[in-house]
Amino acid sequence: MVSVDSFKFDYRSQKIGASLILHADCFEWMGRIPAESVHAIVTDPPYGVKEYNFDQIEKRANGNGGVWRIPPSFDGSNRAPLPRFTALNSKERDSLYRFFLEWSKLAVHSLLPGGHVFIASNAFLSQLVFSALIAGGLEFRGELVRLVRTFRGGDRPKNAEDEFPDVCSLPRSCYEPWGIFRKPIPNGMRVSDCLRAYGTGGLRRINSQQPFSDVIISERTPRKEREIANHPSIKPQSFLRQIVRASLPVGRGVILDPFMGSGSTVAAAEALGLTCVGVERYIDYFDMAVQAIPQLAGLKTANEATQLALLDVLDY
Repeated sequence: MVSVDSFKFDYRSQKIGASLILHADCFEWMGRIPAESVHAIVTDPPYGVKEYNFDQIEKRANGNGGVWRIPPSFDGSNRAPLPRFTALNSKERDSLYRFFLEWSKLAVHSLLPGGHVFIASNAFLSQLVFSALIAGGLEFRGELVRLVRTFRGGDRPKNAEDEFPDVCSLPRSCYEPWGIFRKPIPNGMRVSDCLRAYGTGGLRRINSQQPFSDVIISERTPRKEREIANHPSIKPQSFLRQIVRASLPVGRGVILDPFMGSGSTVAAAEALGLTCVGVERYIDYFDMAVQAIPQLAGLKTANEATQLALLDVLDY
């Protein structure tokens, strides 16, 4: 088992099983850890621009919206607030690009050669985010499509709904793109060499007959998980457990989630007996993660047989 005690430094931290969570800014922390310290990164970043700033979180909590869209109820169901990604102006888009460019350089520093990055995005911003990660030194390896029907998009033009009833400003979102990146393998090294030397370079298969797929049919995060961790972008355990498992091709190593939030990635790793380090800059979310991770890790999710049956639908 990989020990994570060397990652504590002088930050507030908490051991949970084989994993470690820290209250720290990931830019500072990733700059301090030794080079080539982690085997994979699995993360859902807040994009570092608007939607998770404290003033906007407060507006969302009060139902005022701000840059969050507060959708109306639909068929008796309350719809969750959604960040207005389209609200970013040119200056903010430049800031977003620089944010991920610098973060990518830190990811290259932190990862072992051949280590993979799975990073959540959205259809509107993914081209900007992914290009910044490539410019920072990561190698683009493809895109994972999480098939999930959300309430993003599909809206009629604002304040002109009656005038243009047959128009939507953006398509209704039915998927969530996750970028798949890799720290380049050293020249002259094959994937098999990298696997032997570092335990990285590839992705773990589902089983001997089924490779890892770049399409995962997913549910929206169940209510029982949202009740455990009230974070605005928590992803379901049934989805995250598949990704964290795939990220360690030989089944061992350290996974990093530098934008931990309420700890769902750490919980997914713990549920599978893997090791994860989670870093979160906001103390409220760090405190939430301390309580939420053991509860999320203990939940039962859809089993592998169910996932394979769903994949058969796409096998054509």
